[in-house]
Amino acid sequence: MIQGTTSDAGKSVLVAGLCRVLKRQGTNVAPFKPQNMALNSAVTPEGGEIGRAQAVQAKAAQLEPHVDMNPILLKPCTDTGAQVIVQGKAVGSMQAIGFKDYKAFTLPKVLESFNRLKRRYDCVVVEGAGSPAEVNLRENDIANMGFAEEADVPVIIIADIDKGGVFAHLYGTLALLSKSEQARVKGFVINRFRGDIGLLEPGLDWLEEKTGKPVLGVLPYIHGFNLEAEDAIVTQPESKQQQRIKVVVPVFPRISNHTDFDPLRLHPDIDFQYVGKGESLQGADLIILPGTKSVRSDLSYLKQQGWESDIKRHLRYGGKVIGICGGYQMLGQSIDDPFGIEGEAGKSQALGLLEQSTKLKQEKTLTNVKGQLNLDGDSVTVSGYEIHVGETSEFSSAPIVLDDGRLDGAISQDNQVFGTYLHGLFDQPKVTETLIKWATGESITSVDHQSVQEHAINQIADAIEAHLDLSIIWPHLSANTNARDKENSVADRV
Repeated sequence: MIQGTTSDAGKSVLVAGLCRVLKRQGTNVAPFKPQNMALNSAVTPEGGEIGRAQAVQAKAAQLEPHVDMNPILLKPCTDTGAQVIVQGKAVGSMQAIGFKDYKAFTLPKVLESFNRLKRRYDCVVVEGAGSPAEVNLRENDIANMGFAEEADVPVIIIADIDKGGVFAHLYGTLALLSKSEQARVKGFVINRFRGDIGLLEPGLDWLEEKTGKPVLGVLPYIHGFNLEAEDAIVTQPESKQQQRIKVVVPVFPRISNHTDFDPLRLHPDIDFQYVGKGESLQGADLIILPGTKSVRSDLSYLKQQGWESDIKRHLRYGGKVIGICGGYQMLGQSIDDPFGIEGEAGKSQALGLLEQSTKLKQEKTLTNVKGQLNLDGDSVTVSGYEIHVGETSEFSSAPIVLDDGRLDGAISQDNQVFGTYLHGLFDQPKVTETLIKWATGESITSVDHQSVQEHAINQIADAIEAHLDLSIIWPHLSANTNARDKENSVADRV
């Protein structure tokens, strides 16, 4: 099990890399995360919902994603509330379940899924969540040591040196664990190191002496590494030379599935920008409204930021707007939540840019889809996934015809506003090219996002094989990895 000193320490990436390393060695391996709190989710082939990080890890293991890989997914909808998804299906809210009863309710499902994976695969690589040193959460913990103790699994702790304070993070995290928890920690990994490795040697020696735990290795900072983030918004790649098109996405408090935009963010011709609180949407060629877990609340936030005025000004000057999922719902006439699915029950006036109205229902739509996108005379095959509780009135002239016969999305009569429920649109190069041409008139050659993702998985797997001593955990791999000798130089060691 990979646990981290903080969120975004590198747990998700390390699990993905380990899955690929094991797969290269011929091991039948699966990823697992007992509990994930994230607004980026994926739809499994059986129609369940899991965290996107586990879907990426499944790809690293060359598997289809499955709900057992992430049996508990928490999707925050307010500052104090979250939807609880158990083995792929929404079962209620944290308030309804109750904090005191939460572990008793969820842990059996977690162990059930984990044991199914153990029976099916030779190895399961587990990802923790946040930090195991959150002492205030220990009583109900199922995400870190609470799970590790129940399932009796060894643990590696990873820390990000690029954030600073790496030795304090590792030493302090271990110190805050119980004796039995400390005993199951097999070693440390330091992530994202750059600079003179010789300067790190005294710290590595000190850490091993103070804790009695080995440093399994130091992973280098990988330039040009682009693997979609579990939940944090990644702003820009390190450098772009030529940018002909400016695309902006407003960041809502409950923005979801912002991984939709990774192919645009990484495209060399596109100046892609997330726009935050107090900033303007002006100056864009294309504005895209993203998905959201709390559509009426985020619609109100959009208006408070003055973004409605920015959008309408953008349209008056001939600009184009795309809305995806919750962003699509915002483009219509109204959003009605009669059951209080995403907060307080009520009805909100939307932006009025499309003729549709949306009503939130109690059952969530979860499905992977394929179909045909018809736009400005171009017709391209499209695939994606739907995750939404809204039901939006259809246009007979919807731009997307799905293979199951349903219509999806809408386009305004003036051809300036486009909406769809499909996440993952831009993952397909031809669809991206069609949408950018519609929006800007520019012809671009899109990057194959699946190839970018596969390259990133192999990058981290290569780094693991080169820099980590896996023989401590998996002795049978020692012949095929660069095992570390305690008496060797630091360069050999890390």
